[in-house]
Amino acid sequence: MRGSGLQIKAPMRRGPKKTGIGALKFENGAFQVRVQAYKGEGKRKPAMRPIRIIAIITGLALACLVAPAFADDIDGVQEHPMVERYPGQEIRWQHIENHLPYRVPVGPVTGYRAIDDWIDTEGRITRTFYRYEGTDRAFSEFYLNYLEALKAADFEILGEGYSGDRKGVGVGSRQWMEVVYRANAASKPGEVGTMFSGTSSSGGAGSIVAKKERAEGTAYVVISVEQHSANYVGSLIDIIETKPAETGLVVVNADAMGADIDEYGRVVLDGIVFDFDKATLKPESKPALDAISEFLTAHPDKQFYVVGHTDSVGTFTYNQRLSADRATAVREALVTDYDVTPSRLEAHGVGPLVPVFSNESDAGKDKNRRVELVERQATQ
Repeated sequence: MRGSGLQIKAPMRRGPKKTGIGALKFENGAFQVRVQAYKGEGKRKPAMRPIRIIAIITGLALACLVAPAFADDIDGVQEHPMVERYPGQEIRWQHIENHLPYRVPVGPVTGYRAIDDWIDTEGRITRTFYRYEGTDRAFSEFYLNYLEALKAADFEILGEGYSGDRKGVGVGSRQWMEVVYRANAASKPGEVGTMFSGTSSSGGAGSIVAKKERAEGTAYVVISVEQHSANYVGSLIDIIETKPAETGLVVVNADAMGADIDEYGRVVLDGIVFDFDKATLKPESKPALDAISEFLTAHPDKQFYVVGHTDSVGTFTYNQRLSADRATAVREALVTDYDVTPSRLEAHGVGPLVPVFSNESDAGKDKNRRVELVERQATQ
C-alpha cells in the first residue's frame, strides 16, 4: 500500500447532522484521519451515494481497519470489510462458513430451475442480509450504487441485471434468484425470506455477480436487491473468498479403521497426501501410514485391496492409471517401510468410476481423490 493513496470513505447515514470519520487515508506509513460533519438529506431527488468496496488490505493496515458496528444491527454481526453497506441499511441476519462449495452464477435461467453457466468454487462464505426502511430510496439506487462501486474497485462484472417487475429469465429476475439460492442453500430465517416474496406494494429486483483477483485468492461477490414494499428494500450479499481446504489435518486412526472395516468393508485413508497430479506421497502422509500399519499389525489375518480413486478431470485412461499408481505407492510404502507382508495388499485403480460426491464442485473433486482399503477374502 506504500504510496497508494488508498482512500476509504465512511458511509453517510440518513438523519440529523452529526460528525464522523470523513476519510481514512494511508500516507507516509500511517493512517491519516479527517473528521467532518454530515447533514441529513431529507426527501429529495435520489442520487448516487458512496458505497465502499475494499479490494486488498494487508499487514498492519488490516489490523488497524475494523469493520464498524452499527447500533441498529442485530447482535453478534459485523460487516465484511470488502463491501460496505448502503447508507442507512441495517444488518438483520448473517451467516458465515469457513469453507464451503459455492456455485457462482454467470448466465441466465435456461430451463426449469436451471442455469447452464456456473463457476464452481469453494472457500470462506459470508452471507449478509440488509434491510433499508424508508420511502426516499428505490431498489434501483442500491443496485446502481453497488454496481458503480464494484467497477470503481476494478471488479470484473460477470453478470448483472435489474427490472421493475422481476419477470424474465435474466440475471436479477425472480426465477434467476430462486435458482441461485437453491444451488447455494442456506437457512433463510425471518426477513431473509422476503427476497422471494413481496407485498401489494412490492417492486422490482436486481442482481450483480462480480469477481476480483487478489494475491490471497480470487474473491467473488453476488449481490441481490429487491423492493419488498414501498418503504422496504432488502439486500442479500454473498462474499466468497476462495481457498482450498486445508488437508492433512484429519488422520485415520487404527480403531476408527477397524470400525469402518467391520461395518462397511472398506475405509477411506484420510491423511494420505500426494504431490499434485502425481503418485508421489508427501512427507505429511507419515502419520496416516503409521496408523494403517498399526491396524494391519493388529489384524494379521486380514487381507485388503488398496484402491485408488480420482475426480473426473482428464481422460478416463489417464485417471485410471493415476489412481492405480497412487494405490501402488501406498502399498509399496507399507511393504517397504513398515514390513507389511506383500501378499496381504493388492493395489488397483478405478479412476473416476466410484465418486462419493458430485464432481461439479472443487470440494466434491477433493473428496473423490482418495485411497481406500477394501477388505478381501484371505487366501491360503
